[in-house]
Amino acid sequence: MAADTCRDLLVQDIGRGDHVCLAYDDDAEQRHVLSHYLADGLRQGERVLYFADRNAPDEVLGWLRAVGIDPGPLVSRGQLAVTTADDSYLASGTFDPDTMVAVLRQEVTASLAAGWTGFRVSGEMGWALRGVPGADRLAEYETKVDAVFAEGRSSAICQYDARLFDAGHLHAFDRCHPSAAELRPLYEDAQLRLVPAFRSGRHALRVVGTVDHRSTAPLAAALETLLDRPGDLYVDMAELEFIDLAGVRALAHAADRMAAGRRLHVVHLAPLMAQVVRLVGFDDIPALSVDTAEDPA
Repeated sequence: MAADTCRDLLVQDIGRGDHVCLAYDDDAEQRHVLSHYLADGLRQGERVLYFADRNAPDEVLGWLRAVGIDPGPLVSRGQLAVTTADDSYLASGTFDPDTMVAVLRQEVTASLAAGWTGFRVSGEMGWALRGVPGADRLAEYETKVDAVFAEGRSSAICQYDARLFDAGHLHAFDRCHPSAAELRPLYEDAQLRLVPAFRSGRHALRVVGTVDHRSTAPLAAALETLLDRPGDLYVDMAELEFIDLAGVRALAHAADRMAAGRRLHVVHLAPLMAQVVRLVGFDDIPALSVDTAEDPA
């Protein structure tokens, strides 16, 4: 399944039937999402399988201890298994999408037959960059395996480290997933949420709610945080309800501070709001791009 639009899911909302992409560039963010995802499954009586690559299996078990889960008894009774990519995706020395899909389908069936309430799995995908035979078929695998999770008996988070995968790869793999794991907000109150994300494989900021005189400063601070990231920055306004002139000015100021050759793309902005940006002349800033249509990248 190629997802043209990918819905963002809070980690606590990920459950059976979900096939989720996690793109991240911070180890603490990876640990936060995965520790809660794994712990939630274990508490619900699901069988949980983790394929480690950059992290050692003992580190992953440590994530669970940090959120109050003792992994020892769970491993002993077969509810939890943490192995490596070499012993899972690459067990035969090469990567074969059809074989891996069949293995996961068998794991789901066996888990339910053993009395577990469901099955959840997560894998670190950095192994695909090591020149392993068959790694060029990873997108094919992500598309095919979606059918396993769509049956509603299991779920998955596929992890892509944005420090390893380039924007083109991230965009391609994101499109293979119906959902993306939402990262922790940079700011959140009753009116506004500012959520870092990856759009088209590039750093983005989702603006959800209302930006007015009370929330201009948090918007400016969130933009400042993301200015340090490489490449262009996308500000996704699809869930914006209102933005005042001070908020637009914060966007313009951030664009004006972009390093040479970089741009700030305001995407999915309502046409009326985009017209305001143009009327005040902020679209004359070379590093600022305002688009009311689908993200052109």
